[in-house]
Amino acid sequence: MATYKVRVATGTDLLSGTRDSISLTIVGTQGESHKQLLNHFGRDFATGAVDQYTVQCPQDLGELIIIRLHKERYSFFPKDPWYCNYVQICAPNGCIYHFPAYQWMDGYETLALREATGKTTADDSLPILLEHRREEIRAKQDFYHWRVFLPGLPSYVHIPSYRPRVRRHRNPNRPEWNGYIPGFPILINFKATKFLNLNLRYSFLKTASFFVRLGPMALAFKVRGLLDCKHSWKRLKDISKIFPGKKSVVSEYVAEHWAEDTFFGYQYLNGVNPGLIRRCTRIPDKFPVTDDMVAPFLGEGTCLQAELEKGNIYLADYRIMEGIPTVELSGRKQHHCAPLCLLHFGPEGKMMPIAIQLSQTPGPDCPIFLPSDSEWDWLLAKTWVRYAEFYSHEAIAHLLETHLIAEAFCLALLRNLPMCHPLYKLLIPHTRYTVQINSIGRAVLLNEGGLSAKGMSLGVEGFAGVMVRALSELTYDSLYLPNDFVERGVQDLPGYYYRDDSLAVWNALERYVTEIITYYYPSDAAVEGDPELQSWVQEIFKECLLGRESSGFPRCLRTVPELIRYVTIVIYTCSAKHAAVNTGQMEFTAWMPNFPASMRNPPIQAKGLTTLETFMDTLPDVKTTCITLLVLWTLSREPDDRRPLGHFPDIHFVEEAPRRSIEAFRQRLNQISHDIRQRNKCLPIPYYYLDPVLIENSISI
Repeated sequence: MATYKVRVATGTDLLSGTRDSISLTIVGTQGESHKQLLNHFGRDFATGAVDQYTVQCPQDLGELIIIRLHKERYSFFPKDPWYCNYVQICAPNGCIYHFPAYQWMDGYETLALREATGKTTADDSLPILLEHRREEIRAKQDFYHWRVFLPGLPSYVHIPSYRPRVRRHRNPNRPEWNGYIPGFPILINFKATKFLNLNLRYSFLKTASFFVRLGPMALAFKVRGLLDCKHSWKRLKDISKIFPGKKSVVSEYVAEHWAEDTFFGYQYLNGVNPGLIRRCTRIPDKFPVTDDMVAPFLGEGTCLQAELEKGNIYLADYRIMEGIPTVELSGRKQHHCAPLCLLHFGPEGKMMPIAIQLSQTPGPDCPIFLPSDSEWDWLLAKTWVRYAEFYSHEAIAHLLETHLIAEAFCLALLRNLPMCHPLYKLLIPHTRYTVQINSIGRAVLLNEGGLSAKGMSLGVEGFAGVMVRALSELTYDSLYLPNDFVERGVQDLPGYYYRDDSLAVWNALERYVTEIITYYYPSDAAVEGDPELQSWVQEIFKECLLGRESSGFPRCLRTVPELIRYVTIVIYTCSAKHAAVNTGQMEFTAWMPNFPASMRNPPIQAKGLTTLETFMDTLPDVKTTCITLLVLWTLSREPDDRRPLGHFPDIHFVEEAPRRSIEAFRQRLNQISHDIRQRNKCLPIPYYYLDPVLIENSISI
């Protein structure tokens, strides 16, 4: 008789435990155990419990390769979901086998789990293991489908086979929750996330944190009358009262210095959209700036051509916004522009705007605004640029280039890589909750009652149109971070803390990925010969990049360095890149004139006409401002149940080499965090958005 000692770990999140019956079957290379009920005749599988059992077998089963967990009805109790962390088995010879689960069992079902050693198809020779990985992929492809949300954008997760559990006994006199939050001004139907199965949804703690924070704030806005006021702001200082007590060092600095040219230029380097600016070597024909115009702002003893040759002139071009139609908000037609902004990096180390044109087409009705113009002309011109920044940031840098692309990475992973695959183990922590937050995001931003319809000049169609244009121009090289800085000519620009910190995190991440990849892929042939890997890459190319060859995205990977680069891009996009454009949103947008989502008057066509009154009348009204800020406040604050970059509590890797690599990665991140905090002590505006302790492993907000 062979005795196997079994430990079963239940998840620690509230409601992870179950009252259902759980049985176990153990499969080894020399046989299979009978199905044994795991029962201590008490409270088994409670939240956070690690239960221990003994399984007796007539003979030794040999090397353990698979277990089956059977979840069945217990007595008269209704179906009760169970979150299993892992199963650990000690064999008679003392060898310990680990079977990671980290997933929900919702219904009455059987879940087959493989032993935790990472293996590609080439590493498996037993027919039962090859069939298991084929069956796992087949089942997930039947369950997770691609669906087009808007033509021209990456496809997203669709689960047609899932049906939410229905209450069997319902009081007909008690109305059901319709999915809307009382007092919330935007028709966000959070039942839109009900199609998600439990493995894609927020934990109980994260869900509670999200809604507990949102509800009272929305109600407070409603009670104060902010969501019903369609009038202009009477005084600029009133805007600071929107979020009383919700201040930070950065948000207060923004409110105090937003109108200054130095801070305007600073935001191109270390604001929430720091990847747009590029070095200008030639003034474009569509932006006819002359030396006479800007010479007074370049310093003595130099000229525009000399500064161009020195590499001190930079350009922010919002051409991608050109021609997008606008909508009405609060009964008033909104307006739009696609500006160009020329900046100069002077010897004092500051990036300063020196010329702004509010159209891509020069002409008599499109003057070039200069710092020497009247105070309100120049301020309004800069505010129009900040308006364009809002869309460049929210639609492109944030929603498209992190959220939507990351969801495509995630779905392709679920559909093509089995849990035993080394890349699944490496990447799965970086997909946590991404589908859930994107489902909320689509409801918040891209439906007819959402933010884009009620708080943005461009509306749903225009906001989506910006993303479609951006995706049609997105390239693989632009996602390779070191190349992006070189291509934009900003690799040696002083005071670019975003670049310094992002490269530090990238390098640590690339080293970690290299160690993991080279452990499991000893040769280029191993990469090229992995059909599951190639299917994953091919599906991303097809469903995320829509099969566009000009994107430069690979359809297949042939070498180890190619795989390292690809995986590093995926993890960076799902973690640090998102942190850089998301974490500081509220700090830079709480002072609305710094980041307006709508403009109520047309772009100025002549100089000398702008006053304080016309400036205030151009900004969003009170209602539109508050709708936008409430949503951005909600979607930029990470709820509880966080997992910072490098913290992997779920044990997917069991081999010593990858475990050492994870610990080394964590130590490198700790050093980066220390360096960032030391540097920030000397800065008037601390830049901490890429401090690893503030970077989430995945896009979960």
